[in-house]
Amino acid sequence: MIQSVGAAWLMTELTRSHVLIALVQASATIPIMLFGVFAGAIADNFDRRRVMLAAQCGMLAISSVLALLTQAGAITPALLLVMTLGVGTGTAINAPAWQASVRRTVGPRDLPQAISLNTIAFNLARSVGPALGGLLISITTAAAAFAVNAASYLAMIIVLLRWRPAPNPGNGQRERQPMLAAIAEGVTYSARSRPIRRILARGLVIGFGVAGYQALLPAVARDRLHGSEIEYGLMLGAFGIGSILVALVVGRARRRWGSETVIGAATIAFILAELTIAQATALPLALVATFLAGAGWVAALTSLNIAMQLRSPEAILGRCLSLYQAVTFGGMALGAWAWGVAADAVSLTFAIHAAAVWLALSLVLMRLFAPMPGRDEGRIDAAPPIAEAAEEAGAT
Repeated sequence: MIQSVGAAWLMTELTRSHVLIALVQASATIPIMLFGVFAGAIADNFDRRRVMLAAQCGMLAISSVLALLTQAGAITPALLLVMTLGVGTGTAINAPAWQASVRRTVGPRDLPQAISLNTIAFNLARSVGPALGGLLISITTAAAAFAVNAASYLAMIIVLLRWRPAPNPGNGQRERQPMLAAIAEGVTYSARSRPIRRILARGLVIGFGVAGYQALLPAVARDRLHGSEIEYGLMLGAFGIGSILVALVVGRARRRWGSETVIGAATIAFILAELTIAQATALPLALVATFLAGAGWVAALTSLNIAMQLRSPEAILGRCLSLYQAVTFGGMALGAWAWGVAADAVSLTFAIHAAAVWLALSLVLMRLFAPMPGRDEGRIDAAPPIAEAAEEAGAT
């Protein structure tokens, strides 16, 4: 999150183009769209610990180079996007192995608590990280933010080197499939499952719409609020606080009202957030908008993720999750580019309003043509332990 703040704000200093500013967000998510399904097959076919180690080492190297180039004053908009793409590629490779490894770290009895702690830690990082990033780059430079991020990978690498998970009969002991055959198996299963198709459609549409907020927030901070790195960091901090609070209750909300209702409420929260941030000219109103966006973000992605896990067999879990991530974050990447183009062609306010209109239309049309699966629709017997634990904890 510290690096994200640094990269987004650095781009506002390198260029006035809304498209290039939006492409910082897009470059972080495009690799998930392009390489996500390959990463899922890798996670299911190889030792997940080694996959994560390789991804973390790669991100360490790229972040270190980015810090050095920025410190030397040699960074350009194109180089910044390339480096962000590199870190995004590492994230794309790491994520399916990470998610599929959750159930191997603790026993079934402790799984709900473990997921809850992981979720709270992640959302605390979303809250504290941006504020620290804004403070750090206001006191020093963006290069310092990139250097802090590079150092953080060392801690993760040490943890993975020390972790010795028990052998998993579902990963590493069965015969490995050829890469394309493994990908085809996951894609074929998802394509034939009507509930999964509807989940993927919702992820794509929601991802495209929320990108109007995610990608253009740095431009809002600079152009409408005339703020600095600190104001931008505080807005992202409010986003994280909204995420934390909703993560604590979203599981209970899903059990009581169902995923369709929760995703509908999350979409409305994001619509209000985009309409508000588009008109904000002062920090307090912007903080309200970003708080709403954080609440909607966690509620929507948590519900989609759990619904996908409930309907994905263990043997191809990594591939199913990676396909979900590829579609959802691919929608975000395409949306970031589209809303950035609209901001340059018309205006920043128009682009964010258009994103809100997109979400409003999707709220009506997707409930008609791609409703979320019912509680037991398409449910896989092998999936409930992790999915129910996630539902209990409100995991993202």
